[in-house]
Order: sequence, then structure tokens, then C-alpha cells
Amino acid sequence: MNELTRMDEMSLAGAALRGAPWRAAATSGGAVAATSFLLGVILPGPADLTWALCAGITVFALVAAIGAISKPDVGDRVTRQARLWALRHPWRFSLYPGLGAAALMYPVQLVIDREGVFGSAWDALWGGALVLLITAVLTFSMRGRAKAQ
Repeated sequence: MNELTRMDEMSLAGAALRGAPWRAAATSGGAVAATSFLLGVILPGPADLTWALCAGITVFALVAAIGAISKPDVGDRVTRQARLWALRHPWRFSLYPGLGAAALMYPVQLVIDREGVFGSAWDALWGGALVLLITAVLTFSMRGRAKAQ
């Protein structure tokens, strides 16, 4: 009976993300989006606002997720334990930043790119899967921090 339910896992992932560097994540995501769009304007070819915004959302989610677990010994007891759980279960933890990124990408795809309901959902899910994969690999590479505790 030591297994966690999905609700418990979601609570742990949320507690681990509680101490994320949100300001740094927003700054880096905004910088990537602006740079991507400006390079599209300057370089030959059309500038793609949807691509720029989705790239910014991806960087935002990655910086927030990895920044949240990079220092597992900082914060209150609950946050430390949640971060240690995230480092020990990288794929389960990475599911939630991936879903968050997909939820943020969906309205961008739907409103700006006008792909339709299903096309937007498909593209947003692929973007969320990319965030999930990168977050899981980086979290897996940081597992040594959990064993040090």
C-alpha cells in the first residue's frame, strides 16, 4: 500500500515546482520568443509568431522545471521531500511540466495559427511531449543530487 495515486503524484510535482525560478523562466522564455520572432523578421522567409511563442513556452517550462529541482536541499521540509521524489522519479515528474506546456501551447496554436481544434491539439501535444522528454532526461542526469541527501 506504498503506491502513490495520480493525485498524490500531482501534489508532489506541484510541491516540487513551488520553488521554481518563475522570474528567470519568464525572462528566458520571453527572450527566446522575441529573438526567434526578430530573427524571422530579419532573415529571409516569413516570420512565424506561433513558432516563436511555442519556443518561448518550451524554454519557460524547461527553466521552471529544471530550476525547481536543481537545489533539492533548499526550501521547507515538504518542498525538499517533493524535490527528492522528483529526482527519484524523473518520468513521473516530467509529465506535469509537459502537460503544462501543452496547455499553454494549445491556445497559441488555436488562435494565432488557426489550425483548428484537432490540429492545434496535435501540435500542442507534440510540444508537450518534447518538454516531457527533455525534462525527464535532464532530471535523470541530476539523480545524483537525490542520493547525496
